[in-house]
Amino acid sequence: MWLELQIFGFRALWSPYFFLFVVCLGLSYYLITGPYRHKFGVSEKPTGKQQSFFYIGLILLYLVKGSPIDLLTHIMLSAHMIQMAIYLIIFPILIIKGIPTWIWEKILLKPFIKPVMKLLTLPLISILLFNALFSVYHLPFVFDLTKSSQVAHTLIHAVLLVFAFLVWFPIMSPVKEFDKMKPLGKIFYIFGNSVLITPACVLIIFSDVPLYAAYSASGAWIQALALCVPNDVLNGLASSFTISGPEMFSSMGTLEDQQLGGIIMKIMQEITYGVILARVFYSWFNPETLKIDPLPTTSTHDANK
Repeated sequence: MWLELQIFGFRALWSPYFFLFVVCLGLSYYLITGPYRHKFGVSEKPTGKQQSFFYIGLILLYLVKGSPIDLLTHIMLSAHMIQMAIYLIIFPILIIKGIPTWIWEKILLKPFIKPVMKLLTLPLISILLFNALFSVYHLPFVFDLTKSSQVAHTLIHAVLLVFAFLVWFPIMSPVKEFDKMKPLGKIFYIFGNSVLITPACVLIIFSDVPLYAAYSASGAWIQALALCVPNDVLNGLASSFTISGPEMFSSMGTLEDQQLGGIIMKIMQEITYGVILARVFYSWFNPETLKIDPLPTTSTHDANK
């Protein structure tokens, strides 16, 4: 497959402009939390773990939105689901954990942001909004719309990412004002998230027909491919030979690829939620939290009474 993808050129495969964008994010993080942190009245540097989380998050962001994986998402639904699982589930966790608390506080505790955040991070609201948006996004007519328009594609993916961050804040917010759930509540919250995301996966896995024109209709597929392949490259390819469709790059049929995509999303989601669930259990039953305060010692004066 790699040799076949080479026909789309360097820009389509490696998205150099997006690479520069990610590099700028990493450089901004380094400068704000490093040499220029004193300008914000902060002396403490981020921990090594925080830096690792943030930079790993940026690497994953580039891999799924700027590397050949992004090109593959316009060819195979299974690649798209890998992208969505990392982009909407794993990436937000890494960034939340990687950015120091003081930065979150300076942004989220501003008078015009704080009340909005308090509303959107209410557990019932955040969990319903994210999963509703995720399910609506994977309805065929909405999905095909995002594959036919660069504006719709960028806007919808940005909105999904915002709510992907919000859905994690009730259980792992670095700002204490947004992390008030008890461990048992967090466990039910994670289970609820797992259940609510299931219908979209089931729709994709058990459908007996291809759902998305972007992967099954040649005209719609070429239109979707134009989102990441420069027009001059596509026009040059069209004049050289016929690009038949996604099957040109995959040994799987459209339906099998679609079913595999749903399975990949569900498995990656369950693994991620399982890890978070394990961490909640560990923090809940940590031996330090189970220690019983010793009985107060009786003083000699009290004993003689």
